[in-house]
Amino acid sequence: MGRTKTVGSAGRFGPRYGRKIRKKVRVIEELKNRSKECPECGKKTLKRLAQGIYECSKCNAKIAGRAYTLK
Repeated sequence: MGRTKTVGSAGRFGPRYGRKIRKKVRVIEELKNRSKECPECGKKTLKRLAQGIYECSKCNAKIAGRAYTLK
C-alpha cells in the first residue's frame, strides 16, 4: 500500500472522487474514531457504538449524540 501520511484513512479511495471530498471524509473519520470525554465520569473512555450512540468503557454509561460527535 502507498503512503497515507497526508491523506490518512481516505487513502483507500486512491485518485477517485476528488481532493475535497476525500479530505472531508478523512476529517469526519478522525472525529468519529477519536475517544471522547464522558460527561458522567470525566474520563476519555467514550467510544462510538453506532450512529449517535456512545458508551463509556469505565462507567458503562450510554449517551446519545450526533452521528460523528457528541455536541
